[in-house]
Amino acid sequence: MASSIEAAVDSVSLSAYRDQQFKGTVTEQESKLKLTCTMYVGNLSFYTTESQLYEVFSKVGDVKRIVMGLDRFKKTPCGFCFLTYDTREEAEMCMRYINGTKIDDRIIRTDWDAGFIEGRQYGRGRSGGQVRDECRQDFDANRGGFGQLLAKGGFSETSSLHH
Repeated sequence: MASSIEAAVDSVSLSAYRDQQFKGTVTEQESKLKLTCTMYVGNLSFYTTESQLYEVFSKVGDVKRIVMGLDRFKKTPCGFCFLTYDTREEAEMCMRYINGTKIDDRIIRTDWDAGFIEGRQYGRGRSGGQVRDECRQDFDANRGGFGQLLAKGGFSETSSLHH
């Protein structure tokens, strides 16, 4: 008979995403992802509040902690957070039932995270926010308007991004 941990891993699989700045080996990161109760939540509006997140995410379990993602320079929300549940089972419920739902008219995405470490709450982009918002070429009022590179003239009309 499979242990509850093995059953948990099988029931909600890991995505292909991996934090490229993880301090450790790929094997260590995989092991942590298979046991973690911490979620990365992305595609949030810059205006989504911590209390809104508690309200939504507590529907599937006891939220132990939320750490809002912040612009590294302005210290304002920049569209992501780390959220920790008390148990892996609660985190799995989040992956099953909250991933892909809407908060503030945005379809959010949740993913397993190896565990929050102080400093990871800050955006990694050159402007201080998220890299994806620097590269965005469209206007998104809930994510700060135009992408930072476009706003600063960093893209020409013929340039494109391949991600």
